[in-house]
Amino acid sequence: MLRAHTTKRRTIEFRDEDMPALRPGHALVRVQHVALCGTDLHIWDDDYPTDLPLVQGHEFVGIIEAIDHGTPATPGAAQLPVGTPVAVSPMVYCNECGPCQAGRYNVCQSISCLGCYEDGALAEVLSVPVGKLHVLPEGMPVRLAALGEPGSIAMQAVNRGTPVEGETALVLGCGPIGLLAILFLTERGVTVIASDLSESRLELARAFGAVATLKAGPGEFPNPEQRAELESWCPLSGPSLVIEATGVPVSFENAVHLAAPTARIVQVGISTATAALSMRDVPFKELDIRGSRNSLNLIPEALKVLNRHHDLVYKLITHSFDLKQLGQAFETMLDPGQNVGKIVIDMPASVLAS
Repeated sequence: MLRAHTTKRRTIEFRDEDMPALRPGHALVRVQHVALCGTDLHIWDDDYPTDLPLVQGHEFVGIIEAIDHGTPATPGAAQLPVGTPVAVSPMVYCNECGPCQAGRYNVCQSISCLGCYEDGALAEVLSVPVGKLHVLPEGMPVRLAALGEPGSIAMQAVNRGTPVEGETALVLGCGPIGLLAILFLTERGVTVIASDLSESRLELARAFGAVATLKAGPGEFPNPEQRAELESWCPLSGPSLVIEATGVPVSFENAVHLAAPTARIVQVGISTATAALSMRDVPFKELDIRGSRNSLNLIPEALKVLNRHHDLVYKLITHSFDLKQLGQAFETMLDPGQNVGKIVIDMPASVLAS
């Protein structure tokens, strides 16, 4: 089978290798589609805390080619036949550390992830534990299910915000995570205002359910006109929930400044940069600031929502490449003129099937 190894900065080697052996409690999944995200780009650019070489790919869907449910079978795992399309949870956790014992395994102290810290899905066939497999909802296109993992990240951020029907939320950043957060919030009866630098992304935000959009950019943000519009939607002198989905320091600063007193702020955007805030900003408003990382096994729930909005969610996929074009896909992600949403790598099995 073919596997794509990122061996050093911006260098990919394609190697023909032996198929993995089928182990008890595991399935061999023939990978159909792999979606790329910013983490993948950082790994390819050797700007991520992981070791190369590495087979990347953590957002993916495939078909069960062989399966050994184990003896006894994995507790709670469905008995799945060969040929079943499945999304796969890439997260690996220890079940022993403090966070895991508290049910917060998404921040396991020894957390790992297929495609980020150990070999992942940019391979024709991958061996994964049976308990990581998630059957697609009835009628869901296989290709769309590659977005189940990023959908779970957005849903975790929304859940961390404990949204209340009828309240007003502000989503800062309308990349795929921000857009999916808008969709999930809207489904829960929340009024959503969205902000981004890109007018095309703001147009998508409106399609995903935002009732109003604020374009950020050079100069004062929000300007007086934008502030008046925001306040017109916010009976509490600001949004009671803010989801920051950019990882840009000034955006987090804006979240704190714009949030209503007693609001919840969820920080899901990640970077190593440092934000600058006065030590009075958070306590004077008595804000709740909540981080959000990975998800608490939310792929199945995310898939159900995505399956209700095929046409809308497909708008997130802006580019597609074959596996051998992986380098070109990463170069495209670097090009701001390409207006990249999600890039999907169509693996050899999917190309043959089409």
